[in-house]
Amino acid sequence: MRSGCCLDFVGLRLENTRNLPDMRVNSSSMVGPGAKTEKQDWKRACMGRLLITSNKYLLSIDFFRVNEVRLPVSYKKITATFVNMAIGIEPPQLIPSLDVKDTSYDLVLIVTDKFEKLTGNLACLRTPLEDYAKVDGAINKQPVLVLTDVVPCGRVIFSPTGPLNRDYDDVRRFADAASAGITRALQAGCRKPLLVRPIDDSFEKAGLVSILAIFHTLYIPIELREAGHGPKVDALGVWCTDIDKVTKGIAHATALESGRIVARDIMGSDPERMAAPRVEDYVQEAFKDTNVQVSVVSNANILNRDFPLLGAVNRAANCVDRHKGRVIFLEYAGSGHIDKTIFLVGKGITYDTGGADVKVGGAMAGMSRDKGGASAVAGFMKALSILKPENIKVVAGMSMVRNSVGEESYVSDEIVTSRAGVRVRVGNTDAEGRMVMADVLCKMKEMAIDAVNPHLMTIATLTGHAVRTVGPAYSIIMDNGPAQRKCTAQAVQAAGDKYGDPFEISTIRRE
Repeated sequence: MRSGCCLDFVGLRLENTRNLPDMRVNSSSMVGPGAKTEKQDWKRACMGRLLITSNKYLLSIDFFRVNEVRLPVSYKKITATFVNMAIGIEPPQLIPSLDVKDTSYDLVLIVTDKFEKLTGNLACLRTPLEDYAKVDGAINKQPVLVLTDVVPCGRVIFSPTGPLNRDYDDVRRFADAASAGITRALQAGCRKPLLVRPIDDSFEKAGLVSILAIFHTLYIPIELREAGHGPKVDALGVWCTDIDKVTKGIAHATALESGRIVARDIMGSDPERMAAPRVEDYVQEAFKDTNVQVSVVSNANILNRDFPLLGAVNRAANCVDRHKGRVIFLEYAGSGHIDKTIFLVGKGITYDTGGADVKVGGAMAGMSRDKGGASAVAGFMKALSILKPENIKVVAGMSMVRNSVGEESYVSDEIVTSRAGVRVRVGNTDAEGRMVMADVLCKMKEMAIDAVNPHLMTIATLTGHAVRTVGPAYSIIMDNGPAQRKCTAQAVQAAGDKYGDPFEISTIRRE
């Protein structure tokens, strides 16, 4: 954040704004109660906010409008701020702490299943919690706020995981409890909580999963960040017994959450904010000055030539400049000798009307989130750019297209020749996901021929398969023949179980 301009009584004087393309000016409504100084009371001092936005930047100027009132000198010039809209990709700061009585924090959040696990310098917390449990049995079922003088901040939230030993219990018990606990802390006005997760051998990644769940709850959508909403907390403390070990874990959690923020920003935003050209802008900004190389194909003639199936889907949207399709390539190469290459293709349908086979009966709602595959790919690459794993190369493609309906729509019965030279007869325009991924996957296959130990994977929101098969809370992974021989699906499923992101396995069988 840096100074972008200042406002005085003469008017708005812009500085350092030469690189602000596509400027649009909006003025918000006047807000704010009366203001006071030592010398006089003001009946009304209304604060206004002038927003100057572009695809990449937000310029926010706060000022006062007062009728027939003399402003103090300190208000005669109010500095505005120049905010990069990619700010916020970094999650809240994590701070390790060895002492539960650290005076830096304004609330202690405990996530565990039993009071008995509060040992060592946590033992002081047991008595107030046990006393509270005598008068309120809810402490074993939901987060409760306990006032106590055993910690300097005077406030403790106990958020129970519930049982951990049943056949169907998994590490998500900690995620659920941590999320519910931080939600209760925010309701209490907490700005700097200390997370206490007592040592527990139930699940290997319980600590990391708890932190990631809290991060998820603290996430602020990009539209709100761009409108000036600040972080929900100032920092998050993490109680530990080993500073060095937890510091490494904090770095890992921060990298993962940075990637998850990128994925959520792209995935969760509306069809205009994350239309394909604006996804390109966001990705360019997110990977600027990193070890991930970004290249973009935006020319419609090149898209039609090199990715003809995608070009067919893009045909209707290409009539509207702000909806024109993109293929975005991201490439990471780790240090050292490359001994494995991963190729990823993500489905990025920025909005799915169904095309000429239009979605009806309310089925179109939520179709701005048909770009989860491309979002996940971008988030994964962001995490890679921070973690910097060695000896691996990753090439990712994001197929960003809007499946619009209009006079240029592709239709059923069209025959389109793919990049691979295969003639494809369109059976339903609402099956656009495979159309936008197939040619990009073909390009990846061509690159894989000369790559070291290649593995190809497509990622997509194919809800017709996943939701109807295993429901909305689980993802599905499916191997082809070579991947099955490598037991790839089983490896991904095991990793998902460890991190609280479960996968179910589907198999390819003949009809």
